[in-house]
Amino acid sequence: MLNRAVMSCLAFLLVVATNGVTGTSTVNVRDYGATGDARTKDTAALQKAIDACSRQGGGTVYLPSGCYLSGSLHLKSHVALYLDHGAQLLASPDDGDFDPCEKLPFANAADHETSFFHFSLIWGEELEHVAILGTGVIDGNRSRRGGPKPIALKSCRNIILRDVTIRNAPNYAISLLGCDHVLIDGVAVRNGYCDGIDPDASRFVQISRCYIESRDDAIVPKASFSLGVRRPTEYLTVSDCILVTACNGFKLGTESGGDFKHIVVSNCILRRHPEWRVPTSGIALESVDGGNLESVSITNFVMDQVHCPIFLRLGNRGRDQATPTPGCLRNIILDNIIAGEAQQACLLTGIPGYPLENISLSRLNLTYCGGGSREQAYLTVPELIDAYPSPDKFGALPAVAVYARHVRGLDLDHVRVSLLAPDSRPAFCGQDIVELAVEALNVQSTSGVEPLLRLINVRQALIQGNGTRAAGKPRWVQQDSACVDIMLRP
Repeated sequence: MLNRAVMSCLAFLLVVATNGVTGTSTVNVRDYGATGDARTKDTAALQKAIDACSRQGGGTVYLPSGCYLSGSLHLKSHVALYLDHGAQLLASPDDGDFDPCEKLPFANAADHETSFFHFSLIWGEELEHVAILGTGVIDGNRSRRGGPKPIALKSCRNIILRDVTIRNAPNYAISLLGCDHVLIDGVAVRNGYCDGIDPDASRFVQISRCYIESRDDAIVPKASFSLGVRRPTEYLTVSDCILVTACNGFKLGTESGGDFKHIVVSNCILRRHPEWRVPTSGIALESVDGGNLESVSITNFVMDQVHCPIFLRLGNRGRDQATPTPGCLRNIILDNIIAGEAQQACLLTGIPGYPLENISLSRLNLTYCGGGSREQAYLTVPELIDAYPSPDKFGALPAVAVYARHVRGLDLDHVRVSLLAPDSRPAFCGQDIVELAVEALNVQSTSGVEPLLRLINVRQALIQGNGTRAAGKPRWVQQDSACVDIMLRP
């Protein structure tokens, strides 16, 4: 039992740490019968502490050092959970200790992991001013995918998640649906079996200084139909994060019935886990269910050993649409991106009649494994208009660095390409592009890539200041008879 002076000091510190989320009371779960011995199920005691804190007008529920075995806990408005150093909230191994999935009064094509929130360790719905804090651990206590979410918040606002570690998550580690004004700072996700952080149909979300290690996508904002309405994900920032994944580092989609707008990502690193497969992509921006994806800026992003560094996709899968109709993908800036040992070219593709619009790629430093043949330079790339969006579904591409198709307004500025093995494909292949600008595309090639650029049905292009650092002078640009108004400058 903590003495009165220590408790008073702790209460003051917690008020500061939670930016005012706590009230005047600090409730110790031990005072409500929690044992923290890792064997006794402490669900009822922990919930009593949460409820008591709520009845007092809010405050902090304090978990001192110990291992608290628990099923579903219902978070309450104006309540913060504080896991002290050495405290562990351990999910019960019995799925029956968790609340069943809620019943939705509408059809929803999203999967169970995206749709449901009550089957979780810590969950809340229609709450405000809640927090989960401290240097303790939330353990999903599973060895494979399939199980309760560690943290699930639905239709909540004013949320702070700070400093905790989440490990062994069998479901989305942090799952947010319809939440506004969220700060996720200094959180670590380790050995996740599913997505790391999923803000879905959520606004004003800040994710910073996090370490995300998950076999599925690391940070994947969505805009699903899981609220029964199309709600955007917008005003989102991600900064200073380290991402470890076997799928996608930062990904918008694939649930994309709602819009994605006003999103900024900066200063992030993606690495491959030595025991996992190569990540599918570093950056993936996708709209395939009718949503509008626009006004996105991604800068200072470093990745190593990925399949596809950058994947931009506008498709027409049409999930939760009576008549599938494409949205848009436009006004995108990607700047200062470094990729090492990539396997597939950056893939930017709309669909016929629905181009990507106003795309800028600048200061890219891309290293590719190489090994492509001259025959691959003339491959026909499938459209896959209604398919699940993933760059590996398109097969080998007819370019070693960037393949772009169905785009209106594409700028490539200072893109430097290095090859680890000879490759006979052009560095860039563009097809059905209007308003193309390529400046300072430089390729270090051991095979004399020829041509440097291949253009198919490209209109209104300015290409200048490009070349290779290999011996000899390979052919610069190859264009077909459908190309119009192509201006070449040294």
